[in-house]
Amino acid sequence: MSRAVRIEAKPFTAPLTGRGWQAALVGTQLVVGLSGDWIARVSPAERNAVPRILSAGASGLAFDASRLGRWDSALIVFLVDLRTATRSGKLAFDESGLPAPARKLLAMASGTAHPRATQPQGPWLDQVGLWALSLGAEAIAIAALLGKICLRLAALPGRSSAMRGSDLLDGMGRAGLASLPIVTAVNFLIGAILGFVGAIQLRRFGADIYVAGLVGIAAVREMAALMTAIVMAGRTGGAYAATVATMQANEELDALQVVGIGVVDYIILPRVLALTAMLPILYLYGCAVAIFGGWVVATVTLHIAPIAFLTELRASLALDQFGFGLIKSLAFGALVGVVGCQVGLRAGRSAADVGQATTTAVVSGVVGVILLDAIFALCAHAVGV
Repeated sequence: MSRAVRIEAKPFTAPLTGRGWQAALVGTQLVVGLSGDWIARVSPAERNAVPRILSAGASGLAFDASRLGRWDSALIVFLVDLRTATRSGKLAFDESGLPAPARKLLAMASGTAHPRATQPQGPWLDQVGLWALSLGAEAIAIAALLGKICLRLAALPGRSSAMRGSDLLDGMGRAGLASLPIVTAVNFLIGAILGFVGAIQLRRFGADIYVAGLVGIAAVREMAALMTAIVMAGRTGGAYAATVATMQANEELDALQVVGIGVVDYIILPRVLALTAMLPILYLYGCAVAIFGGWVVATVTLHIAPIAFLTELRASLALDQFGFGLIKSLAFGALVGVVGCQVGLRAGRSAADVGQATTTAVVSGVVGVILLDAIFALCAHAVGV
C-alpha cells in the first residue's frame, strides 16, 4: 500500500497546476502531493516543474499520492526528472509514497529492477562441482526433450500428432538442398587434403597406389560423417536455435500453447526429423565428393591412372564401412537437431539472448558431435568393426 504524506505547511508554489502537483516543506523534507490524472496525451508536460519544486532548499524529497488519479508514462517521466535532479543535488529521494506500479517502472527506468546477482568465487573444486551440476541438468533437459520427441513420433501413424507434412518437407529442403554448396566445398577439400597427406608419406615407400584406400576408408568411416555433421551444426543447428529463441522472445510459443497447439509437434519434431533424415543423404554425397577430391590429387600429383585408383578403392572399401557411417550420421543429425531446439527453448526473451542461444547451439553441437564420434570409435574398436 502507498504511504500518504500529510502536507501541513503552506505551499510555496502555485496551487494545483494542470499537471496536478503541489509541494510543501514539512520540516526539512519537501513533500510533493500528486493529484488528478497524469496522462501524456491529455495534458502537456510542464517544463519548469522540477526547478520550481527543488528551489525550496530541502534536504530530501517525498511524495503523497493519496489524490492521484489515472497515470501513464507522463508521471514516470516527471519522477525520473525529479530523481535525476535530486541525485545531482545530493538530496534524499523517498519513493515510498508512490504507487507500487510506479515504483517498479521507476526502478526499470534506472536499470535497477533486476540487478545481476554476483556469486562469490569459492574454491576451484566448488566451481567444478557447480559446472558439473549445470552440465548434468542440461543433459537431463535434452534427454527429456528427446523423450517427448520419441513419444510424438510414435503418435504419427495414428494421426494424433499435429505435425504437418509441409513443414517436414520444407525443413528437409532447407537442411538438404540448401546445404549442398558448403557440404561440397568442405568434403572436396577434406578428400584433397587426405590425398596430399597420403601422397607425402606413401611415396617414400613406393606405395602410391594405396592413397586410394587411405582416402576411401578415411572419408567413408570418419571424415565425411564428421565434417558434414560439424557443418550442419554450425549452419542448421544454429538456425534452429535462433528461430526457436526468436519465437520464445516474441511469445509465439506461449501463443501456440494457449490455443492448444503442441510446441513439440508444430516446431520441434519437423526440424529434428528433417535434419535426421537428410544428414545420411548428405553423408553419402560427402563421401562421393571427398573420394573425388582424393582422386583428383592422386591423378594430378602422383600420376596414378584413374582406373587403378578406382580398382584399389573398390578393393579397400567394404559395405560395412558405409553402414557404420550411416549409423553415425543418423545419430549426429538427431543430436544437432535436439541440441539446437533445446537451446532455443531455454533462451531468454531479449535480442541478446537470441544471439547467445545461437552461439551456444553451435558450440554445443560441434562439441557434442566430436564427443559422440569418439564414443562411436571406442565402440567400433571394442566390437572389432
